[in-house]
Amino acid sequence: MTARKSVSADLPAAVPEPAVAPPAREPGTVPEPRNTGLNDLEREAAMSALFDSHHTQLLRLALLLGAEHDAEDLVSEAFCELHRRWRRLHSPESAPAYLRSTVCNLARMRIRHLQVRRRHAQFEADGFGERTMESAESSVLLREDQRKVIAALQTLSARQREALVLRYWMGLKESDIAESMGISVGAVKSHIFRGMSALAMRIEGGRR
Repeated sequence: MTARKSVSADLPAAVPEPAVAPPAREPGTVPEPRNTGLNDLEREAAMSALFDSHHTQLLRLALLLGAEHDAEDLVSEAFCELHRRWRRLHSPESAPAYLRSTVCNLARMRIRHLQVRRRHAQFEADGFGERTMESAESSVLLREDQRKVIAALQTLSARQREALVLRYWMGLKESDIAESMGISVGAVKSHIFRGMSALAMRIEGGRR
């Protein structure tokens, strides 16, 4: 009796499709959010709750990062950006980190813009400094002890300033800071260490 030949033995083995890597994110950009599964009504309710619970904190963050009288505009833009990309958010719980990351990026771009303007225009030395706290709302949000280090913070690099503000003023953990800044935890630690050293030198030098 002749043994039946297995049909499957003659078929070529299936070739697995190559995995497609996600497109690389440009350095310094905010990661794209993913779908949360919430409908429009739930999204609006979540956005309203986020605004009520995080607006003041984000405004303080923008001020400490050097946004000055543009802080309100930066925070509003961050909320608009989140609203526009809400359907791609990982989860509603990741929304605060997304907002912080957006505010950091917007503040960084604003400072770069000011630096370019300074190269092409003449600014009076005392005029720019007086605009730092010109709004009454800004004065309320920042305590006296915080105002004393604002000028010193502005002399640090953008990354050092962000790491220090997120850690010591916003009270975030290093892992949350890394997520907000889009860098590794090790890089966060490095920025905090170097930023604290530089900040101490600036403050000490200002007292002499």
